[in-house]
Amino acid sequence: MTGDSRPHGTHGTRGTGRFPLRLRRRPVAWEHQRPTWREARPAVIAAASKRAQSRPSGNWYVLGATRDIRGDRPLGRTVAGLEIVVWRGADGALRAGPGACPHLGAPLKDSPVRCGTLICHWHGLALDGGPFGAWQPYPTYDDGVLTWVRLDDVGGEPALDRPVLPPRPDLTRSVATVVTTSGRCEPEDVVANRLDPWHGAWFHPYSFVDLTVAPLSGEGDGQDGPEDDAFTVDVSFKVGGRAVVPVRAVFTAPEPRTVVMHITHGEGAGSVVETHATPLTAAGAGQPRTAVVEAVIATSDRPGFVAARATAAALRPLMRAAAARLWRDDIAYAERRWALRSTGRFPG
Repeated sequence: MTGDSRPHGTHGTRGTGRFPLRLRRRPVAWEHQRPTWREARPAVIAAASKRAQSRPSGNWYVLGATRDIRGDRPLGRTVAGLEIVVWRGADGALRAGPGACPHLGAPLKDSPVRCGTLICHWHGLALDGGPFGAWQPYPTYDDGVLTWVRLDDVGGEPALDRPVLPPRPDLTRSVATVVTTSGRCEPEDVVANRLDPWHGAWFHPYSFVDLTVAPLSGEGDGQDGPEDDAFTVDVSFKVGGRAVVPVRAVFTAPEPRTVVMHITHGEGAGSVVETHATPLTAAGAGQPRTAVVEAVIATSDRPGFVAARATAAALRPLMRAAAARLWRDDIAYAERRWALRSTGRFPG
């Protein structure tokens, strides 16, 4: 997309000027905004989703937020039908393995951690994260915002040493938060939701206005790299009344269960929103469930952002609330898509 990056109907210069807020010139009623259904072609969204499914993941799955795993107790998660326990060793590094004690099957997520060792609360069996009989540890990765586990038997792909991570802003100059929800759908339904940016101003009118989407840069050229399969979106975030913050964002899918939104122009340029879909049920489950783990990593080159970072503890709940509100709608989208797919009634 070339030319003026301002969403239509806003005053002033681009969002990188002195003041991020703009006033919309001609606010229109929701029902009078420009329809996007002609551009949001089911075949385009489905093809982009299919290409995402073909990219390697290295068998890595997101577990949750880094800050959720403490040193004194473990965290229990279910991924693809497997019960998993994860905790921190004495060195602070992640440890993970099956969630059932190898002795008599106790739920290890309910057991304490002492000096980096997980001690079963049924009979005192101690696990330091190394193999113990049939109990075999899983590879883990902590990227500073999210924790990951590698499940080679589930993924069935060639293993990678680390997850496929998108570029991120410097975490020491950012504010990061993570929100998690779940729904009755499969990961591909979550990915398809995020690869449909056209629904933003219609489905989330409380947050977005003046949305336009450029054609896929790689549509129809046979490429399968995420940079050749990017949706470029000009949109304004609503603040209140006529006040908006215009930005340009680029959506890509670097691996089968992840969609990333990079803000490339406007307020918060360099910020990232990562949406990760983790299957909770085993493949082929009649009633699938998927966890959506969304990481928002906000940054800005404005001097005032330094002060905002100093109040990150107060800022994070507001960021989580905004993301959670959007996902209350979007999980319904993903669930509806799965319901139609599962009965052969999906459009297109």
